[in-house]
This record gives sequence, structure tokens and C-alpha cells, in this order.
Amino acid sequence: MTTADATTVTEPASGEATLRRPELFPLWQTVHGRLSSGRPVTRVRLGPLNESQREALADLLGLDRLPDPRPSIALARLEEAVTELSGRTVREVVAALVGPVGDRAGERRRQDDARAGLWTWLAGHDTVRAQPVLADWAASCRAAGLVGGSTERTRTLLADALNVLAELPGQAEPLPVFAARVLNGHAHALDDGTPLSTLVLRALATLYDTAPPQSAEERRALWTRAGVADDELSATVVAGGLRPAGDGLLARVARLCTEAGQAASLTLAHVRNPGELTLPAAPAPPVVHVVENPSILALALRRFGPDCPPLVCTSGWPNSAAIQLLRILVDRGADLRYHGDFDGEGIRIAAYVLDKTGAHPWRMTAADYRAAVVCNAHGPQPGRITGAPWDPELAEAMAEHSTAVVQELVADVLLEDLAAMAQQERLSGRL
Repeated sequence: MTTADATTVTEPASGEATLRRPELFPLWQTVHGRLSSGRPVTRVRLGPLNESQREALADLLGLDRLPDPRPSIALARLEEAVTELSGRTVREVVAALVGPVGDRAGERRRQDDARAGLWTWLAGHDTVRAQPVLADWAASCRAAGLVGGSTERTRTLLADALNVLAELPGQAEPLPVFAARVLNGHAHALDDGTPLSTLVLRALATLYDTAPPQSAEERRALWTRAGVADDELSATVVAGGLRPAGDGLLARVARLCTEAGQAASLTLAHVRNPGELTLPAAPAPPVVHVVENPSILALALRRFGPDCPPLVCTSGWPNSAAIQLLRILVDRGADLRYHGDFDGEGIRIAAYVLDKTGAHPWRMTAADYRAAVVCNAHGPQPGRITGAPWDPELAEAMAEHSTAVVQELVADVLLEDLAAMAQQERLSGRL
């Protein structure tokens, strides 16, 4: 090796050599830990130090005697000594000797902000806002905490769950087929016992106000209620007064029943394959009223017979057939107007129907409830009340009166609306 080469591979300068003494490594480790906390640091306590470590610290700081075995070192004094020896800062030295200096406080703040943002996103998601009862599910997700301690993993899982909920009720598909369609080909993502399946079933139990399923049989029953693996023939919806044009089976069955003044019981198989079907054209979109209880449909058919205005009944919680039929009607230009019971479950069903089909509330405001409850002040308790997205005052009014008003008690009012609609239909030539 030449002299020139020797000068390019030199030993560290005396100041650097002092800083790199093994006896000072405990100092740099402690300083590194304190600086990485992200909090202000003015002093660093060391120890216990052995005699050689105390001697090295005394040399570094220029002390005329050995420090205590557990000394407290002012960071300003250490900074002064390090700068004098190396021209670098303490932070630069510990980064070089120990590793990059972190910011644990800043990282905690970022994690806290990420968690807060996650739960704010979930609470404000369109699916949760459209069905306020799911706010309870969102709160339970927050109480359960992050999945695997990861905000990103939790958000992904919740986003998948919300996508599933938005697609329900299903279309009578087996669970793996439904999962593959909704979750980008992941056919087993909703298999029994998976985190996503558990999360969705908890949401469905909250939605239907039932206990979370405990057995495989209960879980299958809940999926079936949500239209997954639902039977094409046993899932039915009843309707009256529908007069769609077209040669499809659905249009012909609906017309024949309407002409006979009878309700049409339409299966999921009918509405999944509607064939040719159009609604009567007119200057205004055709109005289809939707009710929760079959008794209202029966009363309407008894009163109007073949002249009954278009009326669909969900029979409580709408199944796959009901939602599919209502969506078909909307696609053909219908304006859906929904009325249900004024009780806790009735409001949840209404929110569900409005969210899934785009229907508008029909006599479902706080004012409508107050007018009805005056004549029915001694009704049953309404049960658990959740918010009504279309009228925030409705839940407050129901809580104030603590009385349920079922549809049958306002049947006369609803039938008068239908009579007015029938008159409009006659004038427009639809009837």
C-alpha cells in the first residue's frame, strides 16, 4: 500500500475515536432512546456505570473527577462536548452509532389520528347513515378495537363488510357464489368462522334486532333471511294493481291478477327473470305505493278491486323477491312511496327499503306520527327506537310518546291516499 493509499484509509480522528469508545455506548443508547421518545429532552440519566465507563464519560465531558455511577447529564453540556470533538450534533452522532432517531410520540399521534379517522369514516359511511341502526354495529366495531392492531387491515375488513351489506338482500345465490360476486372472486371470504363473516353477521343481527348467532344453524338462518342461499320459490312478494305491459311471465301474471282484483304472489324466480316488462307511459312517472303489512294490501283490494292502484307489500322485512321487484319497478320509471309501522322495527324496515330501492317515505314524518298517536295514545311500546334518516324528528317524537302506531290503525288515511291516486289514474287513462 502506498503512502497516498494509506492516507485515504485513515483511522478516525481523535475526536471521533473518543466518541466511538465502547465504554460510551451505554451513553449513546440511552440518549438515542430519549431522543426517539419525541418528547423534549434536557437531561439524561445513566447507570449504573462501571469505573471504565465513568472514566470515559469524564474524558468526554472534560470533568476533573469521575461522575457518579448513576449520573444525570445535561444534554446541553453533552451537545457542547460532542460538537467540539466532532463538529456534529448529538442527534447526528447517536444516529450514526446506534441507528436512526425515531419519534415515538409523533408515531403515537399519527396512530391515534389514523384510528380516529377510521372510526369517523365508519360512522359516516353511506351504508351506516342510510340505516342508523348500524351505528350500534359501528360502535361495537370500535369497542372491539383494531384487527391485529392494524388500522389498514381493519379498514380493509370493514370496507369489505360494508360492500357485502350494500349488496344485501342477496339474489338466492349460495354463499360462496355471492362472496365471489361481491368480493372480487374471493369465494371463501364469507365462510363460516372467517373474520369477515363474523363481522357481517353481527351487523345483520343488529339490523334485525336479534341476538348474534351462536350456532352454525343460526348463522345459516341469518344468511337466508338476508337473501343468501334463499330459495327461488319460497321467497315471494305480494302485489296488487300492477299493470305492466309486455309478454314476459312477470307482466302477464301481474296483469291477470290485477284484472281479477286479486293479489299476485310473485316468486323470486319470477322477478329474477322478468322478461319483457314496461310500465304505462304518462307525463308523470307511475307511482307505486309500498306497505309493510299484507292487511293493508287486502283492504285496498277489497275496496278497489280491479281498479286498485299499484301496491306492493314487503310483509315485514323485505326478502330478495321484494327488493328485486321494487328495483325492477324503479328501473322501469316508477316512483316508489313507502309506509310502514311506527315502531322501532318499522322504522328500521323503512330505512332499509328506502336505502335499497330509492323509495320515498309516504306519511312517515314526525307530524304524521303525532297525528296518528293522538287517536291511539294507549298503544304498545315501540321497542328500540333508532333514527329515521328522512326525518330526524321522528325518533324524538316516538321516544316522547313511547307508543307504537301500526299501519292498520292508519289504514283509512292510507286508503284515502290510494283513492286519490286511483282517481288520478282514471283521469290519465291508466285505469
